[in-house]
Amino acid sequence: MASPLISVIVPIYNQEKYLKRCLDSLIAQTYADLEIVLIDDGSTDGSAKLISQYEQGYGNIYAYHQENKGASAARNLGIKKAKGSYICFVDSDDIIFEDY
Repeated sequence: MASPLISVIVPIYNQEKYLKRCLDSLIAQTYADLEIVLIDDGSTDGSAKLISQYEQGYGNIYAYHQENKGASAARNLGIKKAKGSYICFVDSDDIIFEDY
C-alpha cells in the first residue's frame, strides 16, 4: 500500500468485549485510502490476540503491542507508526458510521 491519506489510531486496553464491533466498523468505511493502526497497551484479556488476527486478515491494519503505559502513550506510539498525511483517533469501544 502506498502512503495512505488517513491513519486511524485505536488505543486498546482490555476491550475484548467491544473491540470486534469497533474494528468491523472501521473496516466497513466507504473511504478506502486509510490505514488502521491498533495499539495494544498491555491488555490482559483477548484483545491482543484479536487485533493480531485482524492484522493478518487485512492489508491496511497494523497491530503494535507495548507494556501498559496508558492511553496517551498508546496514542503517541500510534502517531509514530502512522504513515498517513492526516491522523484521527477512535476509541476501542466506539462504533463509527461507514462514511466517518
